[in-house]
Amino acid sequence: MANRFVGRYEHSLDGKGRVILPARFRANFDTLAFVCKHEEGCLAIWTPDAFDQKAEEMALLLNGTPEERQRARAWSMGSAEVEMDRTGRVAIPLYLRQFARLEEGQTVLVHGAITHVELWDPALWEIQGAPGDASLVGSAASALPISATTATASPEQGA
Repeated sequence: MANRFVGRYEHSLDGKGRVILPARFRANFDTLAFVCKHEEGCLAIWTPDAFDQKAEEMALLLNGTPEERQRARAWSMGSAEVEMDRTGRVAIPLYLRQFARLEEGQTVLVHGAITHVELWDPALWEIQGAPGDASLVGSAASALPISATTATASPEQGA
């Protein structure tokens, strides 16, 4: 069965540029992980197997259009193999911390993203995550029965 990452956690980036992964996430890793630049300005942390799958997808882009080749190159250059220490801390290279706007001593949002873990600057998440939250609220409202979405009678109107 494939690794699945779900949930939201908050941890601090320490003075050495390390962030701790939640115990639930650490169970899916040995001591090796891959940290990569990812969409919307966050970082993705992949298990070695998931990274290999993603790398295969990116390798196919090398035979594509100039834009696809650039995306594959940018992804590859924006990736780093890192070791996880025995307490579950992962050192994030400086160039990746700068990309994701993560600063020492700052809170980092550590999100499960089903196939990988994402690291977010909280301020950026407020901008990038809002549309996703809104889409869930919108689909929940559209799933309500019509009677639940219309105005209800006030107590004064009686039963």
